[in-house]
Amino acid sequence: MDAATITHSIQLSIAPVFFLTAVSGMVGAVAQRLARIIDRARVVEASIPQHDDPVHTARCVRELAFLRRRGHVANVSIGLLTLCGFLIGLTIAFLFLAEFWHVGGPHLVVGSFLGGVVSFLAALACFLWETVLATQILKFDVLAAVDELEAAPRR
Repeated sequence: MDAATITHSIQLSIAPVFFLTAVSGMVGAVAQRLARIIDRARVVEASIPQHDDPVHTARCVRELAFLRRRGHVANVSIGLLTLCGFLIGLTIAFLFLAEFWHVGGPHLVVGSFLGGVVSFLAALACFLWETVLATQILKFDVLAAVDELEAAPRR
């Protein structure tokens, strides 16, 4: 092993390392959203026994089912991001193995890198899906009431 080979190997592995940085940032963002989903579910769950109103209970149960769905999508996204990180780590290992011991070859490097990219794209799609789901539960009745008040003739 000479210095030029080592330098070349390190240069080849820099791009996947930057990709790992992006993956870790995404994991943090999705994990934070998942934590907020869990916190909201705990608040909704705790409010059920405090009310005897069946309408309130039904609304809470509906929201809890919705939060569960969002949490599942966030978990899938985290799983895909973890798979992506694993595959990119394999890419770096395959680069070094191919460079120093001529084991593996370009097929493993390309396959693991493309697998990581595909799983990252799927995780981004799940992240987008979860954010769209998050806005579907919002009630815009308040905005409609404000519009009605503003449109009403003043006395």
